[in-house]
Amino acid sequence: MSKLGPISGFPEWLPAQRMAEQYLLQKIQRTFELFGFAPIETRAIEPLSVLLSKGDDKEIYVIKRLHEDADAPDEKWGLHFDLTVPFARYVQEFRHQLHFPFKRYQIQKVWRGERKQEGRYREFYQCDIDVVGQGHLSVSYDAEMPILLHQVLAQLPIPAVKIKLNNRKLLEGFYRGLGIENFTQVLRIIDKLAKIGADRVVGLLISELHLSDENAQKCLLLGQIKSDDLSFIAEVEQLGVQHPLMIEGLAELTQVMRACDVLPPGSIEVDLSIARGLDYYTGSVYEGVMLGHEHIGAVCSGGRYDNLIASDHKQQGFPGIGVSIGITRILGYLLGRNLLQMSRSTPVAVMIILPDEAARTEAQRVAFRLRERGISTDIYHQPQNFGKQMQSAQKRGIPYVWFMGDVPQVKNLHTGIQQPASIDTWQPEACYEKLTITLTRS
Repeated sequence: MSKLGPISGFPEWLPAQRMAEQYLLQKIQRTFELFGFAPIETRAIEPLSVLLSKGDDKEIYVIKRLHEDADAPDEKWGLHFDLTVPFARYVQEFRHQLHFPFKRYQIQKVWRGERKQEGRYREFYQCDIDVVGQGHLSVSYDAEMPILLHQVLAQLPIPAVKIKLNNRKLLEGFYRGLGIENFTQVLRIIDKLAKIGADRVVGLLISELHLSDENAQKCLLLGQIKSDDLSFIAEVEQLGVQHPLMIEGLAELTQVMRACDVLPPGSIEVDLSIARGLDYYTGSVYEGVMLGHEHIGAVCSGGRYDNLIASDHKQQGFPGIGVSIGITRILGYLLGRNLLQMSRSTPVAVMIILPDEAARTEAQRVAFRLRERGISTDIYHQPQNFGKQMQSAQKRGIPYVWFMGDVPQVKNLHTGIQQPASIDTWQPEACYEKLTITLTRS
């Protein structure tokens, strides 16, 4: 028998940690629905040909039966590495049954062959929202994404997240205005600016892409522009580059920034070094970083894609825009540093003390009534000394114990206070009724 142990990149939470994960997921889901997004779930596998056309073959897990039939179809399958590619297939498949613009959210696990490093997992939850249009999709949806990201993340017990914005049309148009055709490679290098620094970026632009020193410097200057207001417009124009695509991207980014005036100061920032690695983004792009913890990278990201969803000459295109929140990355990082404090480590609010086996029927009756009223209740598994039963409840993190009798009593194990209680009216104190999570320090 092989040795049992953890598999790198595949987290398994303890019950209290899983409760924290569910708590965050429920809050995210509720906010998605407040913005009008409907839930879907797609299958875990997709044709390998589809995945390879949009992802890195080093990160895709291939799936097959251990004993493959001789007449098995030639098509190979892989686990999805994100939720956007399966969603594109879903829209194409069900397009005649959907109403456009179609707003969906999807909270599922994905699998990715990531290099082992902090904040990177091979199995993790993504919380995605996308809006897809038919033929056209207003830039107003581009502006809705950072507003939604701020609203959902601000209500979670995590450090403040700043949303960084850019537009790939602006970048591509700028590079084309300089006469650079290999703009995707420029994007790839500029996207590394925060990690490797200005000097190395310029060096790579010159050595790998053979740009002139002047053009490399202009690409760097563009990537260094950051602004939390509309001053970025003048900074771009001062670089003296002109191209219709750049002007279009600059106008779209300006529209998004103006729409985000509703957000608190410091919530968003134009950062013209943000490009996003996936090659299907064509317009607005976003990244969010936890302030004070920027070294773990983006905790949410996304952008506009106009060509991801296949169409033929008889159909209009399906432009879309979406963002994803990496909740596993956030939670794994915060739990690993004990930065979250949970009010409960179990869903059980009250444990019924069992004085003897003859009392089990009465204990079941009490538990049935309390559960009917929405109070999570457990019964101690066997008659034992009351002290042992209460000690067991404390170890499990259960806040109350219930003593049966002519006058039932409830004891709060945190305060030591014991008082009479009725199964028809007793209610846990608000602080013990539901799980709450607080950030111990930012």
